[in-house]
Amino acid sequence: QVQLVESGGGLVQPGGSLRLSCAASASISSFVTMGWYRQRPGEPREMVATTTAGGYTNYGDSVRGRFTISRDNAKRTIYLDMNSLNPEDTAVYLCHAERHGKGWDRSLYWGQGTQVTVSS
Repeated sequence: QVQLVESGGGLVQPGGSLRLSCAASASISSFVTMGWYRQRPGEPREMVATTTAGGYTNYGDSVRGRFTISRDNAKRTIYLDMNSLNPEDTAVYLCHAERHGKGWDRSLYWGQGTQVTVSS
């Protein structure tokens, strides 16, 4: 079973920055896609940022230009650098990974999440 463990969450004031980390128990090059999602209070889960094994990145509209996703294959870790944080960014941030097999065979993995609270 693949495990994803997030860290780096906490309390930060508006305008501040934070780096989240997601450490995987397997080589992250084995995942076709990895990324970050978030769950805001009373809202459905939304995509924040994703990165592919080929290095492509994608961002949700609400974070594009403020957040940056990156990866370190040797450390089996992806990161989310969050800048210019505002209270609307308050959420549980979850790490996600997807591995493809043959045909439609695929496996989806989720971390437990890390709380980010943006407040003055």
